[in-house]
Amino acid sequence: MDNKVVLVLVDGMVPESLNACAHSFVSELLEKSISNLSAQTVMPSVTLPCHMSLFHSVPPQRHGILTNTYVPQVRPIIGLFDHLKKCGKTTASFYNWEELRDLSRPGSLSYSYFVSLHDHDNTDDLLTDNAIEYIKDRSPDFVFIYLGATDEKGHKYGWMSDGYIDAVNNAWNCIEKIYKSIPDKYALIVTADHGGHDFIHGTELASDMTIPIIIKSNTPCQASEQMKNANIIDIAPTVTRLMGIEPDSDWQGQSLIR
Repeated sequence: MDNKVVLVLVDGMVPESLNACAHSFVSELLEKSISNLSAQTVMPSVTLPCHMSLFHSVPPQRHGILTNTYVPQVRPIIGLFDHLKKCGKTTASFYNWEELRDLSRPGSLSYSYFVSLHDHDNTDDLLTDNAIEYIKDRSPDFVFIYLGATDEKGHKYGWMSDGYIDAVNNAWNCIEKIYKSIPDKYALIVTADHGGHDFIHGTELASDMTIPIIIKSNTPCQASEQMKNANIIDIAPTVTRLMGIEPDSDWQGQSLIR
């Protein structure tokens, strides 16, 4: 395979919200994709540990990030951004939660765009539009787009509340815009870092641990055996598989496609 890849992560998006938000593009994308709506994240089911596990393909007990505060790894593992840079690929990151700046080491990103979720309105839309323009202008090999409003609304109004579902619906507006704007050479992955319940997450409850993973590629591919037990640590090896490069030898996840 020789795809470019766009990875969209919707913070705190529980699988049940895909149906509840009643967005027409959800079913349209699922019909075209390989997916598991019962995939699992890692414990603690908290944003930065989950993202570190996604990008480094190991559980938090291995990378050592157990809270939303970054600390340098004792036994460093090369993350997805750094690995792609080493393989000669260009990468870009668009996000509205500043702690995600530590997902890559200095020098690995070709482009980074941050706008604070707390200081501006409609930041999911703002960074989506910026990402679409950058992809159009520069055609990077890998793009990460983080949509954080869903998690904020979950904490404010409660998971599966009207305010939360409205944020999920808007996230799918963004996903649809991205999908319909990117060239055919791009594969699209849509996922979440964790779920949530009541006004919180971080526990081992199924509502916190269960996430969707959706993969759409225009290059013919099939779900691997691992897709039945898909985990967030499998996403980085899936990205490298789509791009036709080998995963880092320290990664513990497996590709979800073949």
